[in-house]
Amino acid sequence: MLSTIIRVLVGLSGLLAVVAAIRFWMDPALPAGQLGIGPLGPLGLSTLRADLGGFFGGAGLFALAAALRNDARIALAPLVLIGLALCGRALTLIVNGYTADMAMPIVIEAALVVLYAAATRVLPRG
Repeated sequence: MLSTIIRVLVGLSGLLAVVAAIRFWMDPALPAGQLGIGPLGPLGLSTLRADLGGFFGGAGLFALAAALRNDARIALAPLVLIGLALCGRALTLIVNGYTADMAMPIVIEAALVVLYAAATRVLPRG
């Protein structure tokens, strides 16, 4: 039962990440603005599409693959990606301090790290 719940949650998180990637590829300025960043011309648009679209797309596709294939090994990829993003957030807290608008992304990434870590433990391996 727990395995099924985690598998569904991993799949849903992967789907949401792929949707975020598509949003970055279609109109990168809009989702970037919601995250407090913005493009500075064509290079900035390209960077948003490549870096953020690629990050969300990669994490999402690996999460979807882990859920669809029911494979704990594949869940390690989004765990590493989101874990590194959370490390970046922690570094920002240390270097620049905390502001209230940082809370939601930190909570979401921390929850995803817990989810993907659970998936690497609970889902079957291969």
